[in-house]
Amino acid sequence: MLALGDITGGYAKAQVLEGVSLEAGAGAVTALIGRNGVGKTTLMRGVMGLLPRMQGDVSLDGVALGGLPTHARARAGLGYVPEGRQIFPELTVMENLAVGQRQPSRLWPEARLFALLPNLRDRRANAGRALSGGEQQMLAIARALVTDPRVLLLDEPSQGLAPMVVQELARVLRQLADEGVAVLLVEQNLRLTEAVADRILIMARGRIVHDDTAQAFRAAEDELRHRWLSM
Repeated sequence: MLALGDITGGYAKAQVLEGVSLEAGAGAVTALIGRNGVGKTTLMRGVMGLLPRMQGDVSLDGVALGGLPTHARARAGLGYVPEGRQIFPELTVMENLAVGQRQPSRLWPEARLFALLPNLRDRRANAGRALSGGEQQMLAIARALVTDPRVLLLDEPSQGLAPMVVQELARVLRQLADEGVAVLLVEQNLRLTEAVADRILIMARGRIVHDDTAQAFRAAEDELRHRWLSM
């Protein structure tokens, strides 16, 4: 389980996070939603050790990760799929995956990886720039998976994707959770969020202001949308 306790931080003199605490458990999708600019991406960067300044506790299965550099957090079991995918456009699919691996993946060898992400199987020799947006997103997920993460952090994975591709993304996220991965999902697409999430958290002004089951969120959705999500 990924546990965050009283996370504060930001950039230069700008304070963005104002005491964020949450848990993302194994075998579940924990979704973090909120208006633009409330600190969701900043939090993800902080968890991965990419925030210039941050305070608070980050632990994975009880092991403290605070103070560790990004590569050490990845080795400890955090996988990160950043906003905008950030694949290497000139490298092939297989070369992109090789960049993500320190050693051959134990949990996600090639056969299992392409069974989960079949659209990539026939594109293995294609350069990243030659892939569709959906294929690039699946490649970004695959690159994180070959590090054998126990927790997978995804930042706006449905951004710019066609509805049919979003459906495929939902299948992948649910399958990962069903196979025991802890998924922490930052997402603006409420339809996707409600389709895959076990818990839904709302962030506002750098804090978590709502944390409940997806079922409870749906029951109070109109009120929550009006109070925390509408522009």
